[in-house]
Amino acid sequence: MSALATDPFATLNEEQRAAVEHRGEPLLVIAGAGTGKTMTLAARVARLVLDGADPQRLLLLTFSRRAAQEMERRAGRMLHTALGLRATQGAPVLPWAGTFHAVGARLLREYAASLGLAPQFTLLDRGDAEDLMGWVRQELELGSSGQRFPLKGTCLAIYSRVVNVRESVATVVQTMFPWVRGAEAELKRLFAAYVDAKQQQQVLDYDDLLLYWQQMMEEPALAAAIAARFDHVLVDEYQDTNLLQAAILRALKPDGRGLTVVGDDAQAIYSFRAAEVRNILDFPAQFAPAARVLALTRNYRSTQPILDASNAVIAQAAERFTKDLHSGREGVRPRLVTVADELAQARFVADDVLLQREAGLLLKQQAVLFRSGQHSAVLELELTRRGIPFVKYGGLKFLEAAHVKDLLSVLRWVQNPRGRLAGFRVATLIPGLGPASARRLMETMGSAEDPAAAMQAFKPPASAASGWREWLTAHAALAEAAWPEAMAQARRWYEPQLERLHEDAAIRRGDLAQLERIAATFSGRERFLAELTLDPPAATSDEAEEPQRDEDYLILSTMHSAKGQEWNSVHVLNAVDGCMPADLATGHAGEIEEERRLLYVAMTRAKHQLTLLVPQKFHVTQQAKYGDRHLYGSLTRFIPEALAQRHFERVAPAAAHAAERTSAPLPAIDLMARVRRAF
Repeated sequence: MSALATDPFATLNEEQRAAVEHRGEPLLVIAGAGTGKTMTLAARVARLVLDGADPQRLLLLTFSRRAAQEMERRAGRMLHTALGLRATQGAPVLPWAGTFHAVGARLLREYAASLGLAPQFTLLDRGDAEDLMGWVRQELELGSSGQRFPLKGTCLAIYSRVVNVRESVATVVQTMFPWVRGAEAELKRLFAAYVDAKQQQQVLDYDDLLLYWQQMMEEPALAAAIAARFDHVLVDEYQDTNLLQAAILRALKPDGRGLTVVGDDAQAIYSFRAAEVRNILDFPAQFAPAARVLALTRNYRSTQPILDASNAVIAQAAERFTKDLHSGREGVRPRLVTVADELAQARFVADDVLLQREAGLLLKQQAVLFRSGQHSAVLELELTRRGIPFVKYGGLKFLEAAHVKDLLSVLRWVQNPRGRLAGFRVATLIPGLGPASARRLMETMGSAEDPAAAMQAFKPPASAASGWREWLTAHAALAEAAWPEAMAQARRWYEPQLERLHEDAAIRRGDLAQLERIAATFSGRERFLAELTLDPPAATSDEAEEPQRDEDYLILSTMHSAKGQEWNSVHVLNAVDGCMPADLATGHAGEIEEERRLLYVAMTRAKHQLTLLVPQKFHVTQQAKYGDRHLYGSLTRFIPEALAQRHFERVAPAAAHAAERTSAPLPAIDLMARVRRAF
């Protein structure tokens, strides 16, 4: 019998085992890239349960539902082994494993009566929140004063920043949105009206889930009641938490006992989402003197030369938890490839990708990473010209597709008849019912004591009479339908509208079928709408069709989207100042340090081969100092010359200068004489 069959923790190394077996005091696990963070956290969950912890009293907070499910699956597998359960026996479940936002939504729903919240409140996704902000902005006539006022997307971004960093409108505008200076008073008025509109319509946006949870924890009685429900709180990716999330954790575990946070300060790259790196850096001081800090340094992903270069880059950071990743796996040094310009860069990458493919490395095992989405434009053209299929992370998200939003709005309006956005969207789908009539309907329902009765009594224009009767019939059936039959009924009402409004209805029907399949996996409409908003599918069925025709395709990704991923071979574009760090991210030392961490994240995605491209001439767009023009670049400041010589192989490909060497002599002409003759 193998050791693993009797000891589910047999594969853990000494560092991981120390983290798994730690007891009592607040624990910070600094988990370097590729060091088995997920396995360690899952093993700690399993160990706690084996030592007598009640799975019902264990709170596991992650940043995606899939991460929570994977953690629960791994912990369950270990418990299966340790408890000697048969294959048909289920391991203990973790009912409180999920994202901060999902757990917050669940608690707010549970305590709604104590908070003055309507139990049937609905959630706005980012697009709906932006639309509601635009609606309120229009009602206040903030765009008609003759002065430029930020559009709804910028307004929502400012509002979200104010909520999550817990700073004033004036401070956020000054530091993050300086082009909006002078509009602070109007923004405060807009935000107050936006909050009022949400409360009147009984809706919460994404930021409210954290804000309301944090505010709830400010009330001692409620905080004590919620904290008493959990003996252990474990948090993944702690470096990505914001100030609201950190405040929630402190309220749950004021002395830190039973609190475990896992993360890596060297991978803190989401300050633009209000993540606060100080949360992880200051953890030991916040829970001093009891806090213990353990580091995971054995890397299971990359070769030692790649780790040596990555360690050297992050070692220059002004403040960090000291750790040097090691693997002991041999390999080649990373390459620094100097090319003439972006076109030469694209040609080199395409050539190199194909060479590695011929050597047996699938395109899917290779990735090209870049700081910003537009940095891959030239490469995308070159790949298309060469017939190299690729998938680029980003693009239209599932919930942003019009037909998906339409169907979800039907369900949301039935659940919450005071929801103006969902109601307006559905009403304007009805043939003959225009925006003016839809607004009249929303105003009538919004002021009515019984909005459902007001809907029934509404008199639509004559042109909409037939469609309105059909909607009222469908609405009555939907209100009574059990789940998931309600989804099927909503789809039956919507599909004629889909056929009428969209030429590609056949393609879009595939998304509706997918939505119905997803709905069947949830216990009810309320849970389905909440979870889909908080953790949506990635893409619609009509996205990225070309790469899917080939079973193999190259991965293109921004550095931010690449976090958590790994590939055998990684090419990093534009390793030059102005792109890395980005010119707009050099306003203060904190921004520059985050750019350093971003490069570190990109480098540590590579398992066997890492190539950084250094174009001597590159294009920048809408950057503060230079405008829209070409610049001559120098190697990124994060790789000083001494570091480059020690840890990188310098390459100047012959292809970059081939045109100069092979071109035939050109005839001499008197160009100035020709110009003189023209006049």
